[in-house]
Amino acid sequence: MKSFSDLRNFCEYIVNRYGSPGAATEDEKAEEFRKVYLRNFTPNLKTIRAVTSACGIYLNSIDGKILPRTMRGYHDVFEGKRKIYYKEGDTISGIENTILHEFREMIEPVFTEVCPNYDPLRTSAVHLAANRFATAVLLPKDEFREKVYETGFDVIALSKLYSKSCSQVLLRMGEVLQGKLFMYAALYEPDLESQWQVTYWASSFNDIDPDENVYGTDGLFPRKARAVAPGSLVDMAVKTKKPHLARCITLLDSKDDDGLVALARPLNIAGIPVRIALVVLLGLNSDLLAPQVERTKPAILDGFHRHL
Repeated sequence: MKSFSDLRNFCEYIVNRYGSPGAATEDEKAEEFRKVYLRNFTPNLKTIRAVTSACGIYLNSIDGKILPRTMRGYHDVFEGKRKIYYKEGDTISGIENTILHEFREMIEPVFTEVCPNYDPLRTSAVHLAANRFATAVLLPKDEFREKVYETGFDVIALSKLYSKSCSQVLLRMGEVLQGKLFMYAALYEPDLESQWQVTYWASSFNDIDPDENVYGTDGLFPRKARAVAPGSLVDMAVKTKKPHLARCITLLDSKDDDGLVALARPLNIAGIPVRIALVVLLGLNSDLLAPQVERTKPAILDGFHRHL
């Protein structure tokens, strides 16, 4: 039996199972990674370090001052030795992500060796694939989706539960709910001048029943760098430091418009809000927010019209 300590054997395993690396999604590659390397162990820094060690990959911390501001690590392969470098002093979650990200980037050229017909991903695509792979290993799709429902779509609670950043949790929500139902979620944070704006956002759509989606109102849902609108749900959460729920955000002038339901929850540290998590669902799915509503006891507004 071939040893999976040889990365080539793991890549061959993926090719034999799916026909081509491109035929396996990053979620599927992550599932195979957990199955082969982690077995029944929880993916955390200790187990991830053990996997890399077993695969002959050396881990090294590096002074963050010599790295570009947006870079958390990198890898190199020299004279047959594989090394992954991560930022010294980074959070545990950040180090976990860096190691798994670099692992995924590291096996991309190996895929081309074991599958000559495979069209390798370009640099930017490899980076995105590595991000998805790392997140999928740390936040397994089915289990994480179940926790999303259990917490009532609570980004902050999920962040604490998994010891992961709110941004990673929010983006993963969009991935695991895709095709299941309509959802929009955003994370708001203050900039250096204390002006609040969207730093991350995610969405999902209902592929089973296309009618259970929102169309033609893209401007309603803020994208990255959009500032907080005065009088909005998020604005209220920032100013009062308390969660706010809009039970009915109407989109039409019809009385039959079920509209949307939205909940803005602040994460307060030492009594000061440092980020706001906004989640928006169709009004007919408002019951899905119940666990979060019961736990956070938000201020309730009967509704807005075409306004978040």
